[in-house]
Amino acid sequence: MRDELISAIRDAVAAAGVPPPDVVTLERPARREHGAFSTNVALTSAKAAGRAPRDLAAEIAEHLRARPPRFVQEVDVAGPGFVNFHLADDWLHEVLRSVVAAGGDWGTSRTGAGTRVLVEYVSANPTGPVHAGHARGAVYGDSLARILRAVGHQVDEEFYVNDRGVQMQVFAASLAARAAGDEPPEDGYRGDYITEWAAEMPEGADPLTWGEARALLDQQEVLGELGVVFDDWFSERRMVGTGAIDTTLADLRARGVVDEADGAVWLRSTDFGDDKDRVLVKSDGEVTYLLPDIAYHRDKFARGYDLLVDVWGADHHGYVPRMRAAIEALGHDPASFEVVITQLVRLERGGQEVRISKRSGDLITLRDLIDEVGADAVRLTYLLQSVDSPQTVDLDVVVSESNENPVFYVQMANARLRSIDRVADERGLERAPLESVDLSVLVEDRELEVLRVLEVLPEVVELAARERAPHKVTTWVRDLAAAVHGFYHDCPVLHPDTPEPVRQARWWLAAAAATGLQCGLGLLGVSAPEQM
Repeated sequence: MRDELISAIRDAVAAAGVPPPDVVTLERPARREHGAFSTNVALTSAKAAGRAPRDLAAEIAEHLRARPPRFVQEVDVAGPGFVNFHLADDWLHEVLRSVVAAGGDWGTSRTGAGTRVLVEYVSANPTGPVHAGHARGAVYGDSLARILRAVGHQVDEEFYVNDRGVQMQVFAASLAARAAGDEPPEDGYRGDYITEWAAEMPEGADPLTWGEARALLDQQEVLGELGVVFDDWFSERRMVGTGAIDTTLADLRARGVVDEADGAVWLRSTDFGDDKDRVLVKSDGEVTYLLPDIAYHRDKFARGYDLLVDVWGADHHGYVPRMRAAIEALGHDPASFEVVITQLVRLERGGQEVRISKRSGDLITLRDLIDEVGADAVRLTYLLQSVDSPQTVDLDVVVSESNENPVFYVQMANARLRSIDRVADERGLERAPLESVDLSVLVEDRELEVLRVLEVLPEVVELAARERAPHKVTTWVRDLAAAVHGFYHDCPVLHPDTPEPVRQARWWLAAAAATGLQCGLGLLGVSAPEQM
């Protein structure tokens, strides 16, 4: 529909004696009485044409009225020069047919085809369970990968295992101390899991090797319960063992972006927008944490990825400029490297904050959270709003079976739609083939609202992919659920008083809505149960 309107607008602009712009923008007016679509093409073209915007809009509208695009009932001019399109309701009936024809592919496109993307997220140290604080980045990264695939990108997902360095030694020492019946070191890990894992550790096992394997197994299992599965768990220690550090440093030297001063080796990152140069190798010969990170990202590009998307926690915000400088120093376009910063989540129960600390032992693990509220509730709750803003999660609401609980509200909408087929089977009713059903009987506001929401999913997915914003899909799913609940309440499908033509059309509308919910929830990694 949008493509047809844009083509007609281009023709009308040309007929008005103005070269059509490269991009024609179609917006949805905030108020429905202003039409289904609006274009500002007269405003953007008026200056080059030497015309008053409203005069040009009037001429464009006149050409469109003379040869109206399909389904267009009226074209009018508003404000300083907006051209508004009012469409007949039967254009929404075509939406229903499109959804049914697309099935599970509704909302997808191929706009991103040909681009290889690596999304790296969670990447917690293997020093303990994944805690509830990691959940936001986990569900965001997984959902973003799903959305990027939905627009045609070839996407892989990766967990970077930080399995070398001081924290691993402290973790191993904590395990060994508990296994021996002693207190962990002063700076050690004191969570209950340390005591539990120490009791599991075989006598004589190396605490470092065994502990890392135990932590990784726990992390893989619980993330799997959340529906998060990685294509690779990339080991930092394994990468370093390949000589990648020396190779990366040699590459940077060859590019002339490394200096030596005060016995240390420096990346001249100020040449690439950083606020100061960064040490790569200290004067004692020890590498800083930056150099392995550069080597890791160099390895990503070497594997043929066109775009790297890293999902980091809020405490890494200041690290972004230096990594972007390093990417450019390696000879890559800085635009091929993106970082999404996830802000902190405050968990509350009974109005009180529930704190998370892996070190102190005051720890809510992701497993605890899933056990309490379920994987679907964890996912949808953490995807309710943009990750660049802090979030407060009321655990009491998340477990409630009420409309205040967003996952219950959405899944109940799907269950209501699916119940129609079950009841029809019990009554021996059959749904006619769609091609034989008269959809023109769908004229009620509740019916048309479902179709209006369904129609925008392809745009929402494109926008969510472009802005790296899965929460936009969450908002769409909730909008569709609201429309479905209104339809289900006011537009009975199988009631004996519903005329057969209306019953058949509403039945297909319910099927299309269920398809839409399944598609949207699938992008969020949330299930669509048929019964609640």
